[in-house]
Amino acid sequence: MELRVLRYFFAVCEAKNISKAAEALHISQPWLSRQLKNLEAELGVTLFYRGHQ
Repeated sequence: MELRVLRYFFAVCEAKNISKAAEALHISQPWLSRQLKNLEAELGVTLFYRGHQ
């Protein structure tokens, strides 16, 4: 687990939206989503429920 990925997680929690968090972090939304999915797989838990707006 990398500290960078934990920062991504906290940014999404604060923004309550993956797209807005990606914009604030200056990274692409697909990259952020992929990093979060990898974190979920590493921890073995679902951190976010993804759905349409």
